[in-house]
Amino acid sequence: MSKKTRIILMLIIPVTAVLLYVLPGGREWIYQASSLLSSMDVDKVKEYIRGFGAWAVIVSFLLMVFQSLAAPLPAFLITFANAAVFGWGWGALLSWSSAMIGAALCFGIAKLYGRTVVTKFTGTTALETVDAFFEKYGAQSILIARLLPFMSFDIVSYAAGLTSMRFWSFFIATGLGQLPATLIYSYAGEMLGGGAKTFVTGLLIVFAATALTFLIRTIYKDRKKNKIK
Repeated sequence: MSKKTRIILMLIIPVTAVLLYVLPGGREWIYQASSLLSSMDVDKVKEYIRGFGAWAVIVSFLLMVFQSLAAPLPAFLITFANAAVFGWGWGALLSWSSAMIGAALCFGIAKLYGRTVVTKFTGTTALETVDAFFEKYGAQSILIARLLPFMSFDIVSYAAGLTSMRFWSFFIATGLGQLPATLIYSYAGEMLGGGAKTFVTGLLIVFAATALTFLIRTIYKDRKKNKIK
């Protein structure tokens, strides 16, 4: 990235944020979106998105990007809601593509502005728990992190941007790691309700446990190799 491009981007991002905040309804929408996602209520998110009619796709897209930037709001609520509103196939595509844009923005903000600005979004403690790990394990850690449904998508993206990792390595690892989870959550989201909700909850726990076990084994093997050296 050239110095000129870097300066332009550093100006565009804050100007866009300020405009959104001061434009009529912008501040209210930010508060409303934060409250909606903090409620942890899938039904509320579904009804909110449906309420925009023909604009529902755009609103859902903006919600996903917003939650990506405003760590650590949950993304899976939007993924479930998209599947219910648009069908699991189109819902999965919408959730995946909008989350990818959000991840790229988080990564870019971290690269452009550094740790001081990033900690204002994530908090110091949360950031410190992942940045050293990503520095050591690189793209592999991104792949595993994307498979963990309860690991903050946003903080992972910000933390990766503070490492020496290149954008395309991060972007490809995020896309590959996020895709299977998005497909599963979208398919599950279309049938949420009653016994299905219990089934999905169990599925997510098993999915997370499997990914976490693989991650722990990877770390253990790596440390064992280092001791031998």
